[in-house]
Amino acid sequence: MWIGWIEFDLLLGDVRSLKEKRSAVRPIIAEVRKKFQVSVAEVDHVDLHRRASIGASLVASDRAHVVEVLDRIERMVAGRPEVELLSAGRGLRTSHDD
Repeated sequence: MWIGWIEFDLLLGDVRSLKEKRSAVRPIIAEVRKKFQVSVAEVDHVDLHRRASIGASLVASDRAHVVEVLDRIERMVAGRPEVELLSAGRGLRTSHDD
């Protein structure tokens, strides 16, 4: 079993409140969840209105599949015009790792 995750540090565009932040972040999370069938959530910077950290994870039997899905998620998030991708970090493990 392979477990993969990716975390994005995003700078949001013209956002002036936490309410506007939710309006910008929620569609990204929903699109990632729907398109890739992965677990995804806002994981950090919850009190900052111009920054967001979104994490996504998945489990699969094939390493190549996990890497491909993480790559596709990263391309999709990076291509969103309303956010600037500041950084992306990822991890990959097997169920046999200690």
